[in-house]
Amino acid sequence: MTTFDEREHAFEAKFAHDAEMQFNAEARRNKMLGLWAAKILGKTGVEVQTYAATVVNANLEEPGDEDVFRKLNGDLGDRVDENELRTKMSEFMRTAKNEIMNEQ
Repeated sequence: MTTFDEREHAFEAKFAHDAEMQFNAEARRNKMLGLWAAKILGKTGVEVQTYAATVVNANLEEPGDEDVFRKLNGDLGDRVDENELRTKMSEFMRTAKNEIMNEQ
């Protein structure tokens, strides 16, 4: 294997690792968002975890965060404004990434 091939393999491995880390961070962030929103919606017990799972699954509809945003914005209605929701999304993403980095 040439040095070029080794570098190519290393870049491919890093890309795959970074993509997996991003996916895991988004899933963790979405669960946090779901738990947060469930409390605002007054859900209790098993309903909380079930609702959080629906938020995680909402992210599978399309690339990016807008599918999750639309779901939460629609469910929360006037309880939370758009700016607060986007702020929570950013805050929980930072938290999720930090947690994942600390696990390694």
